[in-house]
Amino acid sequence: MFFELRQYHMHPGQRDNWVKCMEEEIIPFQVKMGMVILGSFIGEEDESVYVWIRRFESEAERKRLYDLVYQSDYWKKEISPKVPTMIDREKIKVTRIVATPHSVIQ
Repeated sequence: MFFELRQYHMHPGQRDNWVKCMEEEIIPFQVKMGMVILGSFIGEEDESVYVWIRRFESEAERKRLYDLVYQSDYWKKEISPKVPTMIDREKIKVTRIVATPHSVIQ
């Protein structure tokens, strides 16, 4: 099992729009498709920061779920066009991490 720690930087003034889009559209859609989303967060001091964490059982599962989500008509037509208006895609940072033996998140 592994996790994705996904870090985004929002365009100025877009934090509320991005959080709403994530919480009302993106996360529910991805969960419906089978993704496990452990949490999402905003920067306490830096309003441009948004972070979320997803969990995958294996690389094969990650690939399968990526294909289900990102190749879907809904993603391509409804969600993808909105994303660059709210976040800076060039600054997206995805870090794959594995929980240590005593981590609460497993």
